[in-house]
Amino acid sequence: MLIFLSWSPVRWYFPMTLITCSTRRTMSRFIVEGGRKLSGTVTVAGNKNEALPLIAASLLCSGPVTFSNVPDIGDVRTMITIAGMLGAKTTRGNNGTVTIDASTITTSMLPVEQSSAIRASILFASSLLVRTGRAVIIQPGGDPIGRRRLDTHFLAFKALGARVRIERRATSDTVYSIDAPQGLHGTILYLDEASVTGTENAILAAAGAEGTTTIMNAASEPHVQGLCRFLEKIGVVCSGVGSNVLTIRGTAHFSTSVEYTVGADYIEAGSFIGLAAATGSSLAIRGADPEQMRMILLQFERIGVTVECSRGDRTLHVPDRQQLCIQRDLGTAIPRIEDSPWPGFPTDLMSILLVTATQSTGTCLIHEKMFESRLYFVDKLIAMGAQIVLCDPHRAVVVGPSPLYGATISSPDIRAGMALLIAALAAEGKSAIDNIAQIDRGYERIDERLRMLGAVIERTGERLKSARG
Repeated sequence: MLIFLSWSPVRWYFPMTLITCSTRRTMSRFIVEGGRKLSGTVTVAGNKNEALPLIAASLLCSGPVTFSNVPDIGDVRTMITIAGMLGAKTTRGNNGTVTIDASTITTSMLPVEQSSAIRASILFASSLLVRTGRAVIIQPGGDPIGRRRLDTHFLAFKALGARVRIERRATSDTVYSIDAPQGLHGTILYLDEASVTGTENAILAAAGAEGTTTIMNAASEPHVQGLCRFLEKIGVVCSGVGSNVLTIRGTAHFSTSVEYTVGADYIEAGSFIGLAAATGSSLAIRGADPEQMRMILLQFERIGVTVECSRGDRTLHVPDRQQLCIQRDLGTAIPRIEDSPWPGFPTDLMSILLVTATQSTGTCLIHEKMFESRLYFVDKLIAMGAQIVLCDPHRAVVVGPSPLYGATISSPDIRAGMALLIAALAAEGKSAIDNIAQIDRGYERIDERLRMLGAVIERTGERLKSARG
């Protein structure tokens, strides 16, 4: 038995207390044999970015809510775990169903370890504020893709009548205490940025506020629209859904025994488009919503990718053996491909599109405007043979096509991890990808699904025992 003094790994202090530790840590990696053509049909999973706020929204209700088409991924499992630690009863059924019964909330304080692992944990702040009048959260985690402001969230809470106190602890945790002893009250909100999670927190708080709230400069991504549609099912009146001006009429009585289906993940659909194009494969991508794919298809077309759409059965088809060629802008100018808020090209697909561009003939400028660290993964692509010049944290010049070669690489975040996996599948030889827990956070059983398409990919792992009791 090993004896530890003073403190636990999750930064909770136990002075002069004896602690018996028995933990296991799994170090997993993908071993990928590249250079093979894939083929077949892949079905798009539920939208990760819609499922996460829906789990937080379920805490508004004092009875069971059932979601279907919920992806079984790391971030969703973490959010469900947090809901359970707050006192909700959670049940995962077959075929992607999750039932959450928040009739009894036992605490207003988010768990430290789980909350620090995922950015979406901050969405519980609004639900707890409505249900209990109080929320205590720490600095949320998330992908290391650059600074991600929280100001918008707390400005919205304050405008709705809440008080916010910030405490910076010696452990480097920042604790935010939010309370609304007089309740929340509708108002006119002008968000200082069109933050997706900031908009979602404002919507959830407004749903439980007295009166009507107008949210201007709101984000309008499909997952924000999905959150509004769920709130309508539980009794909240939402108007302007899909626009940048939302009107929310709050209620004190939320419906229960509600069922709601999570929409298709258009980011995953775009990832499979990039996979097919980069590997020269023929893939049918089933379940994607063509209405959500317009800008995505347009930008892939600019680097030479043709996608055939069948609106009737919601299937996208990427033909094989395409001669990818980057399309010059008018006047033969080098094209600049940039991300922007919805309905612009989503930032979550910039890494995927960049990798695909390395296999296309020509030159393009990738301009990642939203996050200053998202493009830092390109050094790994350069090591694999890609011709990329990182101009600054936001811009990279890609010259293709570049033969890629297998390498040992590590996944820095969800989307860069998937991009590197695509690169490994397109590369000649064998690659090893470490830190694949990042990929698992956003892509459900990705290795199994890729094997069904003909990929040679193996998940390996080594269990490390930190201590035994």
